[in-house]
Amino acid sequence: MTQKDRALKIGVVGAGAIGGICAGWIKNAGYDVRVAVRTPEHARQIMEDGIQITGIKGDLTIKMDAVSRVEDMDGDRDMVLLCVKATSMMEAAEKLKERLKPGAVVVSLQNGFCEEALAGVLGREAVIGCVTGWGATLHSPCRLEMTSPGDFIVGNIDNRPDPRLEEIRAVLDCVLPTRISNNIAGDLYSKLIINSCITSVGAVCGLYLGQMLSRQKARLIFLRIMEEAMAVAKAMGIEVEVFAGKLDYYRFLEKKGFFADLKRHLFLRALGFKYRRLKSSSLQSLERGKKTEIDYLTGFITSNALRFNISTPVNTQVLEMVKKIEQGKAGIASENLDKIIL
Repeated sequence: MTQKDRALKIGVVGAGAIGGICAGWIKNAGYDVRVAVRTPEHARQIMEDGIQITGIKGDLTIKMDAVSRVEDMDGDRDMVLLCVKATSMMEAAEKLKERLKPGAVVVSLQNGFCEEALAGVLGREAVIGCVTGWGATLHSPCRLEMTSPGDFIVGNIDNRPDPRLEEIRAVLDCVLPTRISNNIAGDLYSKLIINSCITSVGAVCGLYLGQMLSRQKARLIFLRIMEEAMAVAKAMGIEVEVFAGKLDYYRFLEKKGFFADLKRHLFLRALGFKYRRLKSSSLQSLERGKKTEIDYLTGFITSNALRFNISTPVNTQVLEMVKKIEQGKAGIASENLDKIIL
């Protein structure tokens, strides 16, 4: 690492599973890292005892500077990783706006398609899109586990050449391999589709992915969500990228007939078996009595469908069900799948 690299100051807003692991490995690589968390006790633990990371990358316990409010983060950070949930990101962005130094960049690590909303607060030049393609679990505030391998994808939100991306890649490479995209909107939308299937439908029915995809009705719902989402992407002018290097939505959905349907169902059954213990993050939020990120997942599809007068009946039903569960007007139940009209 060069002296210039060491001089780069990194801020991490949100030290949950993803944010804490990123902060730990980036600090371990020699960068100046400061994290902003929610409570003085959490900040004290990070400074005095350190963040404890386990999992597939190895074990690491590391101390670093921490503050208990975004407002307390000095405005000297060259790069900020925004790692709070989408439900909290706008509040964090408003506070962060006052603390950004001129020319600083904010990398959005949220689930969903959040970059446009952030750009409205922070300015388009300040925001870099990022797809986080790996998994982590928060066992306690300072005890984190990297549970699945993967990578980052970063890109300019206007799909323009951006010299800052190489610097961002160097930082995120300290955590996991990072790829620069010339079509970050397509990469973000690709992940949004799979999240709108797994995360949103999982919140409705309360099942693990393996249990869900063993049911024909759930597989049909997944396929309708994909078809509707792709129609919206076409209207928006988004060229959807292949998800995780494996799922090409265009090829997956194009052929019709019995054998094409059979292949799609077999693919989804295999996906469910491979990740059978995967539990929807939105389901976990609901079980903790918190709001989900549905507005930036399924809600992004339905809101843009309205703009272009496109019918998205299945996505709309899933969105409405999750909203009712959030409001306490409906319960989480596997029978909810049968209520969705295809």
